[in-house]
Amino acid sequence: MRTGFYFDERCLWHHQGVPHALVMPVGGWVQPVSGAGHPESPDTKRRLKSLMDVSGLTAQLDVRSARPATRAEMDRVHEPDYLDRLKAMSDAGGGEAGFGAPFGPGSYEIAALSAGLARQAVADVLAGVHRNAYSLSRPPGHHCRPEQGMGFCLLANIPIALESARAEHGPLKVAVIDWDVHHGNGTEAVYLERADTLTISLHQSLCYPPESGLAANRGQGAGAGCNLNVELMPGMGHQTYLDAFELLVEPAVRAFAPDLIVVASGYDANAFDPLARMQAHGGTFRTMTRRVMALADALCGGKLVVVHEGGYAEAVVPFCGLAVIEELSGHRTAVEDPTLPMIESTQPDADLIAYQRARLEAQARACGFRS
Repeated sequence: MRTGFYFDERCLWHHQGVPHALVMPVGGWVQPVSGAGHPESPDTKRRLKSLMDVSGLTAQLDVRSARPATRAEMDRVHEPDYLDRLKAMSDAGGGEAGFGAPFGPGSYEIAALSAGLARQAVADVLAGVHRNAYSLSRPPGHHCRPEQGMGFCLLANIPIALESARAEHGPLKVAVIDWDVHHGNGTEAVYLERADTLTISLHQSLCYPPESGLAANRGQGAGAGCNLNVELMPGMGHQTYLDAFELLVEPAVRAFAPDLIVVASGYDANAFDPLARMQAHGGTFRTMTRRVMALADALCGGKLVVVHEGGYAEAVVPFCGLAVIEELSGHRTAVEDPTLPMIESTQPDADLIAYQRARLEAQARACGFRS
């Protein structure tokens, strides 16, 4: 079976409605910038797809689109009032879905399509159409809460996909591994009190949202122990992500024994990203993908879906995403990442890596993963 790749050009037509300079609306003391302006532009995703095309990787995949998520499918995750407001604002020309989530006309329908791509990827992997799949979803989803958008996210793509799958297949245990550099607070909010979904977020500590993603939050009620926040110090790079996998991610997923693994794959931990301060590179994402695939092979028959999230360095994200999709498909192209030698040469020193590892080991002991 080939890897499924879920893509639709219309997702790249979502925009933020008014000019931005990074995350600040232009006006007052904020002057316009050249280019797209807002970091969550279509360019990172379009350049990833273009690199896949010219490298020959796309030809190795089963490329599909999907129908948009329906209102009934959104209602399983989101509050009706929020969806009504989002649709009304979109029809009226755009607005603000929540903290840091501006959008323009037609973005409601595009967000529904973005969620629909993730939904179809999950459905097809569970049905055995594909062993694994990648959904190039945009706008992203991992910050969106049931009652509001946030952080460029208008709909909770992954929860909508999972609840649609549960409606069709019945109870499913799912592990969601979020390696976007920002805390996956929206996915956490949806599943904080549920025992059927393990939510793991590896993120730069206190980067975004403010005061979110603390390691002490392990879930509530029936979901106690089913939420894992891995806080990483700014400036940490490749080895720290592998240490986090060894000490926390892999033990947590093995203990949970999921029926499906889903990755919220943001690429904003790369060293050139304008909205974070980490030192990961394409090889980091390649290795994490390989390790998640090994978990999926061992625990759930290889069932793995990767859903695109953030990542705002236009020249770097395509190489990170290509590395992930090459691993999923088992096809290595001739592409050489020109940023890799530079980022490898600027990794944190051994003492800092050891200090961060000691913190991860302490968290692993607190979680019962190490004695």
